[in-house]
Amino acid sequence: MLAYSTQTEAIMANIALLIVFLAALVIPLLLARFHITRVPTAVAEIIIGMALGPSLLHLVSPNATLNQLSSLGVVVLLFLSGMEIDFDLFKPQKQSGPKKISPAKLAIIGYAAVLLASAAFSFLLKWLHLFDAAGFATIVFATVALGVVIAALKEKELLSQPFGQTILLIAALGEVIPLISLTVYAAIFGSSDKSVWLLSIIFVVAIVLLLRFRRPYQFFAKIDKSTTQLDIRLAFFIIITLVTVAEQVGAESILGAFLAGMVMKLLRPREETRDKLTSLGYGFFIPIFFIMTGVKINLPALLADRQSVLLIPVLLLGFIIAKIVLIPVFRLRFKPRNALSGTALITTTITLVIPALTIGRNLHIITSQQSGAFTLAAIITCLLAPVIFSSLFVAEEQDFKRTVVHFIGANIITIPIAQQLSKGLYDISLYTDKQGNYSTYNSEANIKLLPSFSQGALNEAGAYEADIVVLGYFDHEKNYQLAQWALAAKVPRIIARFEAKDVQSQQFATLADEGVEIFNTLDANISLLRSLIESPSTMKILTDTKSGIFEITVRNRRFAGLEIKDLPFVDHITISQIYRDGQFVAPHGDTQIYWGDHIIFSGDKNDIQDLRQELEKIN
Repeated sequence: MLAYSTQTEAIMANIALLIVFLAALVIPLLLARFHITRVPTAVAEIIIGMALGPSLLHLVSPNATLNQLSSLGVVVLLFLSGMEIDFDLFKPQKQSGPKKISPAKLAIIGYAAVLLASAAFSFLLKWLHLFDAAGFATIVFATVALGVVIAALKEKELLSQPFGQTILLIAALGEVIPLISLTVYAAIFGSSDKSVWLLSIIFVVAIVLLLRFRRPYQFFAKIDKSTTQLDIRLAFFIIITLVTVAEQVGAESILGAFLAGMVMKLLRPREETRDKLTSLGYGFFIPIFFIMTGVKINLPALLADRQSVLLIPVLLLGFIIAKIVLIPVFRLRFKPRNALSGTALITTTITLVIPALTIGRNLHIITSQQSGAFTLAAIITCLLAPVIFSSLFVAEEQDFKRTVVHFIGANIITIPIAQQLSKGLYDISLYTDKQGNYSTYNSEANIKLLPSFSQGALNEAGAYEADIVVLGYFDHEKNYQLAQWALAAKVPRIIARFEAKDVQSQQFATLADEGVEIFNTLDANISLLRSLIESPSTMKILTDTKSGIFEITVRNRRFAGLEIKDLPFVDHITISQIYRDGQFVAPHGDTQIYWGDHIIFSGDKNDIQDLRQELEKIN
């Protein structure tokens, strides 16, 4: 009889697993079939899970297999969330227009206000005897659903814009800070006897993993093949290592998973690696986690508890009040409607709320009914906030960041180039230390006169605060010194004029080895004359006033994966080469475009700005 009962339980567990997998497959199909674009997939999965569980159909109940897969799902979800952190946003941003408050500063001010508002409302709940764990409630109210925010920003193609960057930074802080706070809170108020200071060990291990695998990861990329998938093996090794360390030092596994994602991001994985990890996570583990979250909500029991029912609108109000303080912060730089739309999007929360509630139940500071109330309030934010954001958002004036180019040296070579580039997508400045040149050219271009070309004077003038620095000084010895200073300032691209090629001098080779792009007038003239003889039509394209040869880097993920023949603008250009991972790829109609591709093409100069806005828009 016992064997029969065990066999029956195994069969029911397998059926439940099959139903969950079927639901994970059908949900996105239904969303696409009925054109439901405003509801995040995660929210739909929770709702379907509620329908499959004790709230409605009683088809699925938690079992050991589903619980283990669900636990893996939240680990992978937090890992992928860690990989979404864009550390470049925390760096000082170069501005080509009037100086405005930076996205990083806005985000820090905004999230500090969110924390204060969350704490104030949480202690109000405690004072009203509605919810006693004020510290825990503060953490939950301050969370932001980073995944939902990123999806909404990608849909509007705002990730490269100051407005989108500000929202993204606040969302990132809304996952990082509550996650660390939750871990510390659990360590302090939990049953573990381990010191909270042991939590620092996990950060040390994360740094060691980053330093240990930075170089080997590049080697893995060279020897990897389809049957080994070294990048994926390394990703899961880092996940398991940090999750294990987190649990051993008394932290939560989700902190280890999140740090693992940040480590993986800093290793600079290839785009294919990111795609494979995302496919594995959102294609298998994460849907199970969200469906099982819905299964564990017992709606009849929740609605039967009058206090829990009354708690739902109160908690929803808490999520709103915690984020409404962002409106005046957004107004410091953005339009009033966008201040409202951005605030609405930041109100979205679900990703970290669910694991936080699990921790709260384990600490016995929250009941199952209260957990359900928090979950339903979070689901409502996910249903309403993205719709409000999409309805209110209007385009800001600054739609495209101009490339900042600084010329050090104003002369008969650099001035004409600067004049031509300033008419397009470039913000041009020239620097000279010669009074005569300044007097001659200052009416023709944006020139700044410096007392000397010393390192201190150039740094003080901001000469190296550019995307591209062109060293056009006639003296190659001076250009060599200027290039060294530019390398020390970490300028992304350095172009140096270098006329001398003394075989006994190592300067030319030194600059080339360090990544400086070198041009030589004699070589350029020889190449130009040869091209004029061998390829006269190509030369006409180069010198024509209407047509030209251009290079654009694909940064917009909307175009990644498309074949050349399916590009919406392919009829207006002729693609000659694609430069990918250090190799040239001969383009064909069925050649797929990858994120990061350098597309070399010819076309009308009037179209280049629109094409660059589309392809180089970070999304």
